[in-house]
Amino acid sequence: MAQKQEEDDKVRLDKWLWAARFYKTRALAKAAIESGKVHCRGERCKPSKEPRIGDELQIRVGLEERTVEVKALSVVRRGAPEAQTLYAETEHSIAKRENAAALRKAGAMGISTDGKPTKKQRRQLHQLHDVSDL
Repeated sequence: MAQKQEEDDKVRLDKWLWAARFYKTRALAKAAIESGKVHCRGERCKPSKEPRIGDELQIRVGLEERTVEVKALSVVRRGAPEAQTLYAETEHSIAKRENAAALRKAGAMGISTDGKPTKKQRRQLHQLHDVSDL
């Protein structure tokens, strides 16, 4: 039992990202770390780095960028509800992600930033800003 606890205290960053379900495979997690998509305490890191409880990680997956705090360590990949107990996303990160998603959605609705907006586009922009101000 003591050996199992000791193993959980020392976990590689790529393995933790995989266990926390940020990436589907350890190879993808390792590639993301090596390409600079994961920062620990504001600095680039290596896949073999051992995260500690309380560390702040910036993780970029696709278009989303998250800032999370490590709450627990695990080397085992479990279900999503259990994986979400390993970290806590900061409030600033959540707001930033939601705002970026709203802007992407506005772009998909046909609101362009080229030239003067039409009357319809202006209404949509006002509606978008009213929703994002809440």
